Amino acid sequence: MTTVTVGTGPVSFEDVVAVAREGAAVELGPDAIDAIDRARAVIDDLAASATPHYGVSTGFGALATRHIAPELRTQLQRSLVRSHAAGSGPEVEREVVRALMLLRLSTLATGHTGCRRETAELLAALLSHGITPVVHEYGSLGCSGDLAPLAHCALALMGEGPVRTADGELTDAATALEAAGLAPVQLQEKEGLALINGTDGMLGMLVLAIHDLTDLLKVADVSAAMSVEGQLGTDRVFAPELQAIRPHPGQALSAANLTALLRDSGVVASHRGPDCNRVQDAYSLRCSPQVHGAARDTVAHAAMVAARELASAVDNPVVVDGRLESNGNFHGAPVAYVLDFLAIVAADVASIAERRTDRFLDKARNHGLPPFLADDPGVDSGLMIAQYTQAAVVSELKRLAAPASVDSIPSSAMQEDHVSMGWSSARKLRRSVDGLSRVLAIELMTAARALDLRAPLTPSPATGAVVRLLRDAGVGGPGTDRFLAPEIDLAHQLVTGRAVTAAVASVIGELQ
Repeated sequence: MTTVTVGTGPVSFEDVVAVAREGAAVELGPDAIDAIDRARAVIDDLAASATPHYGVSTGFGALATRHIAPELRTQLQRSLVRSHAAGSGPEVEREVVRALMLLRLSTLATGHTGCRRETAELLAALLSHGITPVVHEYGSLGCSGDLAPLAHCALALMGEGPVRTADGELTDAATALEAAGLAPVQLQEKEGLALINGTDGMLGMLVLAIHDLTDLLKVADVSAAMSVEGQLGTDRVFAPELQAIRPHPGQALSAANLTALLRDSGVVASHRGPDCNRVQDAYSLRCSPQVHGAARDTVAHAAMVAARELASAVDNPVVVDGRLESNGNFHGAPVAYVLDFLAIVAADVASIAERRTDRFLDKARNHGLPPFLADDPGVDSGLMIAQYTQAAVVSELKRLAAPASVDSIPSSAMQEDHVSMGWSSARKLRRSVDGLSRVLAIELMTAARALDLRAPLTPSPATGAVVRLLRDAGVGGPGTDRFLAPEIDLAHQLVTGRAVTAAVASVIGELQ
């Protein structure tokens, strides 16, 4: 099993994916243990002081004016976690919870939170043993961090609340800890806050979305190339000199991919000569690099924000230079904004893909192909309703593109009077990314059928590899009508499993 070592520096995107999706084990590095111990010594000194210190010897939020006596402080931490574990709704996906736990551990490891070594080590042990606390869909406002989701995880460290074992069995935390040979912790001063006051849920979902979108935008270039080819479009508009006069980096990369994908296409070559009367293709074909490129640039911006957040210690108050200071770094606005921005990206890339697909099905626009690519139009409906499915998804993605981050709602007796709603932005982005993958799968199916119908003209080596991939997987070619849902599901699995980009890479190398 792979082991990710968490030190005082940021975890990488690859580490997050390995822990969240691949079940990698986690350990604390010696630098992290030293930093944790130094910060804890500061908290212990403050706890012994007669002066109240927020998070150490006071209440929380709007109740911060209450000074808590030493004999009540362990109860204070237990009460904080129990009361904040107030989520509701469906369970959040295991990969999201594991990402959230890893990122909270990464902040603990910076030595700015004041938690104890044994608390951080137990959090790492839960990840290594595959024990995943049950976290619910609703509960985070994305300010003071993802409080409720993180509190459900902190509850498990106390040996309380429901968890799932490595094999997915639902049990209670005490039972799961005992089975793994682990003992719950009794939280001390400041530790409750240290465990729940971060942007880790929304950040984990952002990192996973960036990981997925990076490949999906390559798939979008593949499906666009197949559509340009199948609709007898031109590849001349993707020439590098045309991209250079509008120097957006993502546009240049997408255009270069399209050029490489269409190289040596018999279909494109068949209408490249002087007799071709196709002056300009429709926008959905001609402007694919402009849309896909803008999406790439947006993902790059989101990755920059995510990298900064991964390098952050998000907590309040924090230990800095031997003292404890209040701050507002838990506000999720930077993450929330780019989560919303990526939902716009997913919606628009899906929208242009659906428009390319629709052109294949319209006899007036598909340049000689049968209506709806049907075997016997009228008797057969072909791919008519597959496009309906695309359209339904695209419509949903447009609704999901409405930003959550502008919808602040005050809480905590107006102490927390402006919040980011970043958790909500992240939850809808996950649905958006899933929807985009389904739309692209249907475009691939449609374009592949069209290329088969162009025979004896031959597709390019790269697009031909994708057609073969689909056929070998059980996504059928032209023919009489059949049950389409299983074939759509197969195509979708090839997209999300990265088989599409792998098939292309095996012929022309990795796409950019």
